[in-house]
Amino acid sequence: MGNRLFQEARKYVNLAKNGDTSGKQEALSRAKNAISSAYANSTVAEQRQLQELQNELDN
Repeated sequence: MGNRLFQEARKYVNLAKNGDTSGKQEALSRAKNAISSAYANSTVAEQRQLQELQNELDN
C-alpha cells in the first residue's frame, strides 16, 4: 500500500493545483499540512518528492 501520509500529500497537492477555485484555499492548507505530516515518516526518496510537491505549491 505504501505510505498513507505520503499518498494523502500527493492527493491534496493535486486538488490544490487542479481543483475548483471555491475550495482551493482549503485544499492548499490541507496539502501543506499533509506534506509536513508525511515528511517525518517518509523514506529519503519520498522526502525528495515531498520537497518537489512543496515547491509546486510555492510557485
